[in-house]
Amino acid sequence: MTPESLVTATRDRVAQVLRDRYPSAEDFGDGSYTLSHGSSSVIIVVRPYTETDTMVEVTAQVVTGATMSSDLMHFLLRKNAELHFGSFSLLFDDTIMYSYSLAGSTLDANELEAAVTSVAVIADHYDDEIVAMAGGKRAADAE
Repeated sequence: MTPESLVTATRDRVAQVLRDRYPSAEDFGDGSYTLSHGSSSVIIVVRPYTETDTMVEVTAQVVTGATMSSDLMHFLLRKNAELHFGSFSLLFDDTIMYSYSLAGSTLDANELEAAVTSVAVIADHYDDEIVAMAGGKRAADAE
Protein backbone atom coordinates (compact mmCIF):
# COMPACT_ATOMS: atom_id res chain seq x y z
CA MET A 1 0.00 0.00 0.00
CA THR A 2 1.09 3.54 -0.64
CA PRO A 3 1.18 6.04 2.24
CA GLU A 4 -1.84 7.79 0.70
CA SER A 5 -3.85 4.57 0.51
CA LEU A 6 -2.92 3.78 4.13
CA VAL A 7 -4.31 7.15 5.22
CA THR A 8 -7.49 6.57 3.20
CA ALA A 9 -7.96 3.08 4.68
CA THR A 10 -7.44 4.40 8.22
CA ARG A 11 -9.85 7.29 7.63
CA ASP A 12 -12.47 4.86 6.36
CA ARG A 13 -12.01 2.59 9.40
CA VAL A 14 -12.20 5.53 11.84
CA ALA A 15 -15.26 6.97 10.09
CA GLN A 16 -17.08 3.63 10.32
CA VAL A 17 -16.34 3.21 14.03
CA LEU A 18 -17.42 6.76 14.81
CA ARG A 19 -20.65 6.36 12.81
CA ASP A 20 -21.42 3.11 14.67
CA ARG A 21 -20.41 4.11 18.20
CA TYR A 22 -20.54 7.93 18.25
CA PRO A 23 -23.29 8.98 15.82
CA SER A 24 -23.14 12.56 17.10
CA ALA A 25 -19.49 12.93 16.01
CA GLU A 26 -18.98 15.66 13.46
CA ASP A 27 -17.00 14.64 10.35
CA PHE A 28 -14.99 17.47 8.77
CA GLY A 29 -14.35 15.38 5.64
CA ASP A 30 -10.57 15.55 5.88
CA GLY A 31 -9.87 12.71 8.32
CA SER A 32 -10.73 14.81 11.36
CA TYR A 33 -13.74 14.55 13.64
CA THR A 34 -15.02 16.09 16.84
CA LEU A 35 -17.46 15.05 19.53
CA SER A 36 -18.54 16.40 22.90
CA HIS A 37 -18.56 14.62 26.23
CA GLY A 38 -19.64 16.54 29.30
CA SER A 39 -17.57 19.72 29.39
CA SER A 40 -14.90 18.32 27.06
CA SER A 41 -14.58 18.33 23.30
CA VAL A 42 -12.62 15.49 21.69
CA ILE A 43 -10.85 15.80 18.35
CA ILE A 44 -9.87 12.70 16.34
CA VAL A 45 -7.38 13.19 13.51
CA VAL A 46 -5.88 10.63 11.09
CA ARG A 47 -2.34 11.53 9.99
CA PRO A 48 0.39 9.93 7.90
CA TYR A 49 3.12 8.51 10.14
CA THR A 50 5.61 6.27 8.34
CA GLU A 51 5.77 4.60 4.93
CA THR A 52 3.86 1.64 6.39
CA ASP A 53 1.62 3.14 9.04
CA THR A 54 -0.67 6.00 10.02
CA MET A 55 -1.39 7.65 13.33
CA VAL A 56 -4.79 8.32 14.90
CA GLU A 57 -4.56 11.17 17.39
CA VAL A 58 -7.32 11.54 19.97
CA THR A 59 -7.03 14.91 21.72
CA ALA A 60 -9.05 17.10 24.05
CA GLN A 61 -8.56 20.70 25.03
CA VAL A 62 -8.77 20.62 28.82
CA VAL A 63 -8.24 24.18 30.10
CA THR A 64 -7.25 27.52 28.58
CA GLY A 65 -5.99 30.50 30.53
CA ALA A 66 -4.90 28.64 33.66
CA THR A 67 -2.22 30.27 35.79
CA MET A 68 0.94 28.25 35.19
CA SER A 69 2.72 27.36 38.41
CA SER A 70 5.13 24.73 39.65
CA ASP A 71 2.24 23.17 41.61
CA LEU A 72 0.16 22.82 38.45
CA MET A 73 3.09 21.39 36.46
CA HIS A 74 3.79 18.93 39.28
CA PHE A 75 0.11 17.92 39.31
CA LEU A 76 0.03 17.35 35.53
CA LEU A 77 3.28 15.37 35.49
CA ARG A 78 2.14 13.23 38.43
CA LYS A 79 -1.14 12.51 36.63
CA ASN A 80 0.81 11.52 33.50
CA ALA A 81 2.58 8.89 35.60
CA GLU A 82 -0.69 7.64 37.14
CA LEU A 83 -3.01 7.51 34.12
CA HIS A 84 -2.91 4.40 31.93
CA PHE A 85 -3.49 5.96 28.51
CA GLY A 86 -2.42 9.31 27.12
CA SER A 87 -0.86 12.34 28.72
CA PHE A 88 -1.33 15.99 29.52
CA SER A 89 0.60 18.55 27.49
CA LEU A 90 0.83 22.30 26.90
CA LEU A 91 0.34 24.17 23.64
CA PHE A 92 2.40 27.26 22.78
CA ASP A 93 -0.19 29.49 24.53
CA ASP A 94 -0.24 27.27 27.68
CA THR A 95 -3.55 25.62 26.76
CA ILE A 96 -3.65 22.32 28.66
CA MET A 97 -4.40 19.38 26.39
CA TYR A 98 -4.90 15.66 26.92
CA SER A 99 -4.04 13.28 24.10
CA TYR A 100 -3.59 9.65 23.19
CA SER A 101 -2.23 8.34 19.87
CA LEU A 102 -2.82 4.98 18.20
CA ALA A 103 -1.18 3.19 15.30
CA GLY A 104 -3.67 3.29 12.45
CA SER A 105 -2.72 0.22 10.41
CA THR A 106 -3.84 -2.25 13.10
CA LEU A 107 -6.57 -0.13 14.66
CA ASP A 108 -9.73 -1.95 15.66
CA ALA A 109 -13.09 -0.61 16.82
CA ASN A 110 -12.66 -1.49 20.50
CA GLU A 111 -9.24 0.14 20.64
CA LEU A 112 -10.51 3.38 19.10
CA GLU A 113 -13.56 3.43 21.33
CA ALA A 114 -11.37 2.93 24.43
CA ALA A 115 -9.11 5.80 23.34
CA VAL A 116 -11.97 8.20 22.61
CA THR A 117 -13.75 7.31 25.85
CA SER A 118 -10.56 7.59 27.93
CA VAL A 119 -9.63 11.00 26.53
CA ALA A 120 -13.19 12.30 26.89
CA VAL A 121 -13.67 11.10 30.46
CA ILE A 122 -10.22 12.20 31.65
CA ALA A 123 -10.55 15.68 30.11
CA ASP A 124 -14.09 16.04 31.48
CA HIS A 125 -12.96 15.02 34.97
CA TYR A 126 -9.68 16.92 35.29
CA ASP A 127 -10.83 20.18 33.72
CA ASP A 128 -12.80 20.96 36.89
CA GLU A 129 -9.85 20.11 39.14
CA ILE A 130 -7.45 22.22 37.10
CA VAL A 131 -9.80 25.23 36.99
CA ALA A 132 -10.26 24.99 40.78
CA MET A 133 -6.49 24.83 41.23
CA ALA A 134 -5.28 27.33 38.63
CA GLY A 135 -8.24 29.16 37.11
CA GLY A 136 -8.93 29.29 33.40
CA LYS A 137 -11.77 27.96 31.30
CA ARG A 138 -12.89 24.47 30.36
CA ALA A 139 -13.56 23.69 26.69
CA ALA A 140 -17.31 24.06 27.23
CA ASP A 141 -16.80 27.47 28.87
CA ALA A 142 -14.50 28.77 26.14
CA GLU A 143 -17.01 28.21 23.31
